Amino acid sequence: MKICGLQKTTLLDFPGKVAATLFTGGCNFRCPFCHNSSLLTGDAEELYSSEEILQFLEKRKKILQGVCITGGEPTLQPDLEDFIRDIRVLGLSIKLDTNGYRPDILLSLCRKGLLDYVAMDIKSGRDRYETATGIRNLDMEKIDESIRFLLEGNLPYEFRTTAVRGIHKAEDFRQIGPWIKGCRRYFLQAFTDSGDILVPGTYGAFSAEEMLAFLELVRPFTEEASLRGIDYPS
Repeated sequence: MKICGLQKTTLLDFPGKVAATLFTGGCNFRCPFCHNSSLLTGDAEELYSSEEILQFLEKRKKILQGVCITGGEPTLQPDLEDFIRDIRVLGLSIKLDTNGYRPDILLSLCRKGLLDYVAMDIKSGRDRYETATGIRNLDMEKIDESIRFLLEGNLPYEFRTTAVRGIHKAEDFRQIGPWIKGCRRYFLQAFTDSGDILVPGTYGAFSAEEMLAFLELVRPFTEEASLRGIDYPS
């Protein structure tokens, strides 16, 4: 495991649980608005060994309830399954954040009972996925396969989209709703400039009113749809 960051405690990343968040290095997308751009490439700095993380979790297992594994893209890590098994031995639940482009890994981990929650990014509407991911010639069937699997409802999950001025338009959300029809939880997230944006100085956030209008385009197709990182207008 290439672990490039650790948030020791979070009440936000893993719904309903006190968790630690691990940031893995390397990603198969190049989303121009990525807020963790220093984690995208293979030369991202490794800050912790797996052994160090497991020792930390062992000491904190009476406080923590779960671990969120994010990135980068965690499914690129060759020893992800073994690492998750080691964490579960400590009695901690696992949340995986993924872009869904490695459905074989996602399905395998889920079917082996190794995940307790999955958060999958829906980067944009289908027509603009290559723009949003920064990758040409995407195999959209891989994204579709991950979406279909999660929609089967075999474990708790959410879909989420970060709305970015300069990337997204209303048409994206008109496409997203039918694409994820029947999903249990969908979050529309506000873009924030973390200072580590892949293409800095180019993108911005939408207003609360604009975000709510986008959300309403998706809401009819979901059981639950909410804004995240922004307050509803009064």
